[in-house]
Amino acid sequence: MPHPASDELAIEVRNVSMVYGAGASAFTALDDVEVAIKENEFFTLLGPSGCGKTTLLRLIAGFSYPSGGDIRLHGQNIAALPPFKRPVNTVFQNYALFPHMTVSENIAFGLAMLKRSRTEIRDSVDRMLKLVQLEALKDRKTAQLSGGQQQRVALARALAPQPKVLLLDEPLSALDFKLRKEMQIELKRLQHETGITFIFVTHDQEEALTMADRIAVMSAGRILQIGSPREIYDRPAERFVADFIGETNFMQADVLSSADGMAEVALPGGKRIPALVAEGFRPSGQVSIVVRPEHAQIVEAGPEAHLTGTLENTVYFGTDTHFHIRLDGGRQFILRRQNSRSAAAAPQNGTVVGIRIDDGAAQILKD
Repeated sequence: MPHPASDELAIEVRNVSMVYGAGASAFTALDDVEVAIKENEFFTLLGPSGCGKTTLLRLIAGFSYPSGGDIRLHGQNIAALPPFKRPVNTVFQNYALFPHMTVSENIAFGLAMLKRSRTEIRDSVDRMLKLVQLEALKDRKTAQLSGGQQQRVALARALAPQPKVLLLDEPLSALDFKLRKEMQIELKRLQHETGITFIFVTHDQEEALTMADRIAVMSAGRILQIGSPREIYDRPAERFVADFIGETNFMQADVLSSADGMAEVALPGGKRIPALVAEGFRPSGQVSIVVRPEHAQIVEAGPEAHLTGTLENTVYFGTDTHFHIRLDGGRQFILRRQNSRSAAAAPQNGTVVGIRIDDGAAQILKD
């Protein structure tokens, strides 16, 4: 039976910093990071290489110790505890399975190290084999398994001791595209069925949007925004988040008026549109606005259009088509339209077209 996320906190990271080296050569990997992760939540740390997400995961696991701050598990400060004293398990990129052992023996290994009884080990292994749907392969050596099957064994081994928190360090990165998609669904199922808090590290935005209950977007050792996948995608807090999560269009606009989370802006070319404003931000002068490609339509170049440009390239993706339009001012605008049998015929490349931005789609961002 699925276990929904609760309001009780599993992990609290309080003012955590991580500095390597000293003096002029010091490098700050984490800079005063704060995050609260709920019990039974699928939480994702998302960001580019070097942003600090794996460093934060290692601190929670106990493989490194913070330079400052607290890490709490259900209220207990665990920042100074060694890994074996933390009710936390980790699944690594390379799975770290024992190739000379069978599937069952790999799953049982951690339980044996914890000195669990033979009966408990047997029952736990049987339960894990059923959970990851590998009963038929229980006596096979892990070296004889596919990548996806090996990943399931690694998950079963990590889940068998019933940790309070499971940490996953880009565990899908070695899988091919189709298998990675299947395992995204599988991971979400496992998290729902076990009710264990999952903390997942990835640089893949689609992976994060597909699986996470909430996402923390990281850059340069800081968390820039925390929210649900929809909040992160639809209402990015700043330019980096909007640029990193999916495709987007950036433009400069002039603020004409602003009040109560909305502003009126003048686009390049003079057309006026409303734009959403981040909470607590009062824009003025020239600002950056963002529009997602699916939140605008191709129209005739005329009074109805907010922008005008030349269609340079049309890219067919099966489910949708991307239109690359060179605006009159020289900037490129990408527009995405879902394909259907009733969709209007696409204009020819080289055609002058208009762009109409959907109501409420434009947002003013902090640079």
